[in-house]
Amino acid sequence: MGYEDHLDRALSETPDTAERGDRFSVPDPVVRQEGNATVYENFADTHDTLAREPNHVLKFLQTEMGTSAQIDAAGRARLTGSFKQRRVADALDEYVESFVRCSECGSPDTRFVTEQGAKVMKCDACGALSAIPDI
Repeated sequence: MGYEDHLDRALSETPDTAERGDRFSVPDPVVRQEGNATVYENFADTHDTLAREPNHVLKFLQTEMGTSAQIDAAGRARLTGSFKQRRVADALDEYVESFVRCSECGSPDTRFVTEQGAKVMKCDACGALSAIPDI
């Protein structure tokens, strides 16, 4: 098997990724007050866009915002306390930088995998592996 054959095989097995980074946009959080709680209305859309487990995103938001939270039957996040949209958006931006974007190339095409017994973030664009920070 020659070089060209190996190259063709590698390219066929590599996930398709866009050349520009601006194709990735996280939906702005839609929040509203409900009694003493802040309801994050489009939480399900957000974690779907990020391709992350809802409980992982929620745990980060709880820690970052210093509150308790739960996911209701409709898939919305209910944060205890009063939080403005900008505060939730800032916490979400921090999540994206820490747990979604590749630390090497900046691509959002990452996923959590287990390598040699350790959970790491693998970039589908450049192949880099990076440690997942503790929440």
